[in-house]
Amino acid sequence: MSQAISHDAWSLWPAPAKLNLFLRITGRRDDGYHLLQTVFRILEWGDTVRLRLRQDGQVRRHGPSVTGVEEADDLTVRAAILLQSATNCAHGVDIAIDKRIPAGGGFGGGSSDAATVLVALNALWGTGLALDRLADLGLQLGADVPVFVRGENAWAEGVGERLAPVDLPPAWYVLADPGVHAPTATLFKSPELTRDAPPATMSDFVSGVPLGNAFEPVLRAREPAVEAVFAALARIGAPRLTGSGSGCFVEFATRESAEAALAALPAGLRAWVAEGAHASPLHRALSDWTKQAVPAP
Repeated sequence: MSQAISHDAWSLWPAPAKLNLFLRITGRRDDGYHLLQTVFRILEWGDTVRLRLRQDGQVRRHGPSVTGVEEADDLTVRAAILLQSATNCAHGVDIAIDKRIPAGGGFGGGSSDAATVLVALNALWGTGLALDRLADLGLQLGADVPVFVRGENAWAEGVGERLAPVDLPPAWYVLADPGVHAPTATLFKSPELTRDAPPATMSDFVSGVPLGNAFEPVLRAREPAVEAVFAALARIGAPRLTGSGSGCFVEFATRESAEAALAALPAGLRAWVAEGAHASPLHRALSDWTKQAVPAP
């Protein structure tokens, strides 16, 4: 998807969405952060990050950001500046995002965009940081950023930063967006949120034990639009919530069954089909770029 570029050209890099196949809160740290368990599934669908190198060291965002977010607070801008600072890099960059991932849906759009900036600029600027170091930088931007930096489906614990790669079978998903921007910070403070679920095991997940999402009953009770989407998706399968957002999904074994289910949903529902990825499209793009950037012997 990406290509070797000159300083006056844009390169295109994928920023894939993710699903949380379950999400449990098992406790809270002394600093107030919640302890989680989840499985991240990366998708073959998401945003596209456009990058154009600058010689003046400036980092500039082009086009709209998330509503209400100033350019300096944009996660992609912060990611570029963080990488500059960590590596004493004198290069700059123009950043533009082709947004497809709905904000507040729990699909990881902002985190994935930031991770793509870190990974792609590490290559384009030639800063040469190892993946572990990039993931550490990503954690400073958000708990979900490291999984996108690493680019593997993963079992996650801690605040979401302790990652163990997992092999997941091929799957396709009907995704739905209720159009609600779920306020994560507010949801974490919700008195009805279950914060002491017993820890799950990998064997629980693999055997298909329903592990749920701690935020699902809270959001369904608070947001009629989320409850309505759950009711619609229940006609085609077992709907689940992703992350702490309002996005919902149903899993299918084949593309054909997912597309048939999508066609059976009520008209007007914002829904679409996405394939689960074996590995991140971002890392495939990085591999392609590396092959093109290295001169043939």
